[in-house]
Amino acid sequence: MHHSRLCTLVLDCRTDDLSQAATFWSHALGKSIVTLDQDGDGKYAELATEDDEPIILLQRVEHESRVHLDIETDNLEAEVARLEKLGAKRVAFAHERWWVLEAPSGHRFCVVRPQRERFGPHLNRWE
Repeated sequence: MHHSRLCTLVLDCRTDDLSQAATFWSHALGKSIVTLDQDGDGKYAELATEDDEPIILLQRVEHESRVHLDIETDNLEAEVARLEKLGAKRVAFAHERWWVLEAPSGHRFCVVRPQRERFGPHLNRWE
């Protein structure tokens, strides 16, 4: 048995100034900025969300701007295998930490390890 849930909405931003994008989305969504440089490499900014809301991350990218989602799980391989049975395809294992997958609809999304200390309450249990 393993668990998974929607954890993050990621705003992929093709920009040289992630702080400008974070400021726009902060005001648009009414969420304060937690950090403009989450990992110290200038690629990720985070907006404040409540524990029962998805995390909102902005990611500086080279491809066209778009939105993707992350699914967090306590068993990366089991969750990826479950999604493959539904028709998803593995695209890349990124930074030796998460899988980028592509849904049958062509949408890219990521499967990641738990992103918050508390994993519940909106949790799916899979056999």
